[in-house]
Amino acid sequence: MNRLNKHALVFGMLLSAGIYAQPSMPLYDFKEPVPEKLVEHRQASTKWLGEGRFLVHLEPQGQWPGITLNAPNGHWDVTPYANITLKLKNVTDRVQTIGFRIDNPGADGRTNCLQETIELAPGKSGILTVPIARKEEEMSVKLFGMRGFPVEIGGSMGGSTKTVDPKNIVGFLIFGLSPAFPIDVEVESVIAHDEYAGNNAKRIKPEDFFPFIDTYGQFIHRDWPGKVKDAADLVSRIALEDKDLEAHPGPKGWDKWGGWADGPSFEATGYFRTMKYNGKWWLVDPDGKLFISHGPDCVGLEGSTPIEDRETWFKDFVGDDPEFKDCVGKDWHVVNGYYAGRQPKNFNFLKANLKRKFGKDWYAISSEYAHRRLRSWGMNTIANWSDQNIFLMRKTPYFVNLGAGGKILEGSTGYWGKFRDVFDPSFAASIKDNVEKQRGKSVDDPWCIGYFVDNEIAWGDDISLAIASLQSPKDQAAKIEFINDLKAKYGEISKLNDIWGTNHASWDALLDSREAPDKDKAGDDLRAFYTKFAETYFRTIRDALKSVAPHQLFAGCRFAWVNNIAAEASGKYCDIVSYNLYRRDVADFKYPGSKDVPLIIGEFHFGALDRGMFHTGLVSTANQQARADLYKSYVEGVLRHPQFVGCHWFKYRDEPTTGRGLDGENYQIGFADIVDTPYPEIINASRAVGYDMYKYRMENK
Repeated sequence: MNRLNKHALVFGMLLSAGIYAQPSMPLYDFKEPVPEKLVEHRQASTKWLGEGRFLVHLEPQGQWPGITLNAPNGHWDVTPYANITLKLKNVTDRVQTIGFRIDNPGADGRTNCLQETIELAPGKSGILTVPIARKEEEMSVKLFGMRGFPVEIGGSMGGSTKTVDPKNIVGFLIFGLSPAFPIDVEVESVIAHDEYAGNNAKRIKPEDFFPFIDTYGQFIHRDWPGKVKDAADLVSRIALEDKDLEAHPGPKGWDKWGGWADGPSFEATGYFRTMKYNGKWWLVDPDGKLFISHGPDCVGLEGSTPIEDRETWFKDFVGDDPEFKDCVGKDWHVVNGYYAGRQPKNFNFLKANLKRKFGKDWYAISSEYAHRRLRSWGMNTIANWSDQNIFLMRKTPYFVNLGAGGKILEGSTGYWGKFRDVFDPSFAASIKDNVEKQRGKSVDDPWCIGYFVDNEIAWGDDISLAIASLQSPKDQAAKIEFINDLKAKYGEISKLNDIWGTNHASWDALLDSREAPDKDKAGDDLRAFYTKFAETYFRTIRDALKSVAPHQLFAGCRFAWVNNIAAEASGKYCDIVSYNLYRRDVADFKYPGSKDVPLIIGEFHFGALDRGMFHTGLVSTANQQARADLYKSYVEGVLRHPQFVGCHWFKYRDEPTTGRGLDGENYQIGFADIVDTPYPEIINASRAVGYDMYKYRMENK
């Protein structure tokens, strides 16, 4: 992933001055020439420029041209530190993508290493940070169903995160990603910094560990600012927050939608639309005012964690009390981890806490708070995965997520599941049916900005869905469509065999076959069908959406893993192209399509481990203030970018301390915690950027 770390401008200034928050350790500072024996070159050359600068030149050859800088004494021990940061500058006249990888022995790009990448505009300096995700120790207590585990028992952030042994970092790589042009970057420093959160953790004996979750869903064995100690403490938060919301009612100069009332006026269509103005794409609200979508995902009651097989984990558990019986339920879909394939019993600590906090009218009060909070925080959108009962109060503009159904493409694979067969009639029918279900709700509602359809589906490389079609059964509509295209092109099977290097006896034999062809020999045909597949996906969805909800925008499928063909197809048929961009900066993000289109970020987040949680989420920061600084910097990057019309934070509240039922995620990524207390640092940052976002966007490039 491309994750540029800007711990706000202040951090960048400190970095350039060589001043880090202690502790820190320079790995290379380039004050002296680098000994030749420590540098390995791959389609690359290097030159020491003096004054702490080191030039790396990468040729446009191969997939990963780059250099390795090895540890002078065989290895570095970075155990005390949380991050390793590279400072560099793009000294070419083109946008460049540069990678940074830290290695243990045996690193191969997939294991025993950690890496990040960055897009840098011409002449732009950047700070690229790799959080040191550590190989798990043997935990002294067996825990499960969670992505991150408490350091007090030897746990660390696990899940799908790559890890290294911090005691044995043997070198680091600087590389390009299949560059089309030469890359020249100046490297100024590589430094390990920020104290690792586990350094001072109190080790807890197994016999003293359980129970480790209190009645509010919080970790028992730590204390932190904002931790709830008792019921009175929980209720006392209401008056404190009311005072804060009254002092910060929301930005002046916004209209009721959250659009720029003090800005220029355009045609009022009664619905949201897109428009390019002053060199940048914008949304336009129903009253004809410029609008940038800024808000969180999952505004609702997400907070359930499995309780099966965990009976000893929870102290003063209230799930058996009549008052909290409706906080117990079952998860409909567990995709991986300890509970995969099961429907474990869950308990929703968030719901229980809201009941204890607000009393019998907890749902109505907390729903009203959601709208008050967002406006106060400088936000104007309820984003994906949110509670329809909250957004249909019609006080804050919103997006709706729709899923695509229909027949599965059997040969496909993906983290969240197989792809749908877009050529099967059931695909179009499912989209239209899902939109029809929104009649009387979001359809023709001026508060509804538009629809996302699907999320982070497996687009793979630029031939994957074509290969998947050929590897599907002979009655698969996509396979039949592909073979009909091949018949029209080649006529005779022998001509296809000549090009593909195959020996199919007939077209029916190809239909029966489930083998993949040689990717190089069949590549042109595979890419052609992949293009057709992608365009059919987006065109079918657009047509189905617009037939029922012509006034709402089609905001794409929230790309996470995507190739240029799919991105280009999205730009042809979507009103807005959406990406989930878990990076540290997006100011230099480049949409690969040929068409100038509006873009929106469906998900991003940052987390820290200083408030009782065990996992930072996908982008780590040192503490809550660093998280807040990075939030402000990220959103400012969105506002400067000419194509982005908004960004949505994942998510409104933290995930459960012991992991959500879906897949065990237990990330500290909320604007509020599991007891519904907002984090003041990120709230202040959101206000700082949100209140002035229209003026900032208009004045900055």
